[in-house]
Amino acid sequence: MTTLISPLAGKPATASMLIDVAKLVSAYHSEVPDPTVAAQRVAFGTSGHRGSALDRSFNEWHVLAITQAICNYRRANGIAGPLFLGIDTHALSPPACASALEVLAANGVDVMLASSDEYTPTPAVSHAILGHNRGRDHSNDTGLADGIVVTPSHNPPRDGGFKYNPPHGGPAGQQVTSWIEAEANRMLQARLEGVKRIPHAKALQAATTHRHDFLNAYVGDLGKVIDMDVIRNAKLRMGVDPLGGAGVHYWAAIAERYRLDLSIINELVDPTFGFMPLDWDGRIRMDPSSKYAMQGLVDIKSRFDIAFACDTDHDRHGIVTPGGGLLAPDHYLAVAIDYLFQHRPDWGRQAAVGKTIVSSRLIDRLTSRLGRQLVEVPVGFKWFAAGLHSGALGFAGEESAGASFLRRDGSVWTTDKDGIAAALLSAEITGRTGRDPDQLYADLANEFGNPVADRVEAPATAQQKQQLAALSPQRLASNELAGEKVESILSHAPGNGAPIGGIKLIAANGWFAARPSGTENIYKIYAESFNGLEHLQRILQEAQAMVDAAISPASSS
Repeated sequence: MTTLISPLAGKPATASMLIDVAKLVSAYHSEVPDPTVAAQRVAFGTSGHRGSALDRSFNEWHVLAITQAICNYRRANGIAGPLFLGIDTHALSPPACASALEVLAANGVDVMLASSDEYTPTPAVSHAILGHNRGRDHSNDTGLADGIVVTPSHNPPRDGGFKYNPPHGGPAGQQVTSWIEAEANRMLQARLEGVKRIPHAKALQAATTHRHDFLNAYVGDLGKVIDMDVIRNAKLRMGVDPLGGAGVHYWAAIAERYRLDLSIINELVDPTFGFMPLDWDGRIRMDPSSKYAMQGLVDIKSRFDIAFACDTDHDRHGIVTPGGGLLAPDHYLAVAIDYLFQHRPDWGRQAAVGKTIVSSRLIDRLTSRLGRQLVEVPVGFKWFAAGLHSGALGFAGEESAGASFLRRDGSVWTTDKDGIAAALLSAEITGRTGRDPDQLYADLANEFGNPVADRVEAPATAQQKQQLAALSPQRLASNELAGEKVESILSHAPGNGAPIGGIKLIAANGWFAARPSGTENIYKIYAESFNGLEHLQRILQEAQAMVDAAISPASSS
């Protein structure tokens, strides 16, 4: 099993590949979704509702209904503080933000918009929510803040996205999103009956609409999570590519405030993202963990001691070193964990390491050596929010290059992914140790083994995806994986007992996990081997055979 790589991967986009922004925005306003069609209903995945106006899966009606549902949720749960509203640079984000404001203002919600209509990284919204709520009693304080981030993350330019962050500052959990989703779909079915709305010009002038300086509040606090003195004193030459995302103006402010030698590779904001190299499938995707999307920064890696990039809403990171190029996400997570838990003396001994069920088992071995508890959860950063908020988790990371960690004093920083802090941490690590993360990972690989990993896709019907999501360990009747005895088969995450929405099978030197896609008729297989590429391919082949047999029509009859 191999992922089919487009011959265009890593190459520049042609004019014919770029979106027609006017057509896309027009479709946002004119196309009306059909709530009887599953693909056109509101559906919150691991982080919000996503889709495209051209597919009738992200249109004005969706945003109006979701925003009214959030207003109803706030009222039902006594949340009466300000709502911090941020957007990224996707073409559909500004019109969706305008639609949301029309509903929020009509409902009397105090909305905090960015000063000068600045784009707003996801971590800056989380930081703002936590800053307002610091010291407040979350059990009975009606003045708690929450937030909305209008972003489809690193998705292609044609997509839009909308996610809700409750008062803990991180992505909303499933209980909250299910409630909002059901309420929004009810209003879609009723042709927006119950949605309150006022004209945008009036909403902007409403007494409840305020401005908040997200940029300076966040940048001014960064020294409390990253040791900027170490970076500055090391005189590192750093490069950053914002990939045309929401943090595009944050980097210059960071360099100026902390007097860093930081070169910004590209400050262009273009909703077609025509400057991006094409991703593995020949599409434009602002993914800092993709060697194809990151080709531009990798090509100039020798100009810097350390370089990095973030995705469109700046909640994910990509780390580039002069010798190793782009680090695999799990490799950098391991280096960050090893460094932080040895260089944050004010973190409590109880602070644990959080990782997703499909992240590398090298992290398990490293965490054991550090003498820390490992908290393994299902895919989705929402599972980490409570632990980061309380300080029970010192670090939380996921395989798709998302991470957050505590302030240097051991208190909460953000409860959503923070690509900016994770990127700057790579500079702190290099400055303090004199070695970059790629060199440090080589030490970890020598100590714990050097795993290889891959993720592939296999076809599955809607019914088969449902079967996979509910698959029990007993249905995978296998005692062996790629020549090794199976140690365990999991359908629930060991860190919190929550269903993983699939299955994970573990042997001594390899594992695989299979999960259904939320948007396509496929399932995804994640696999890792400590015994090399041939062993990895064997795991992938056996994994597909096992899963296909378990979800075949004959097996369910």
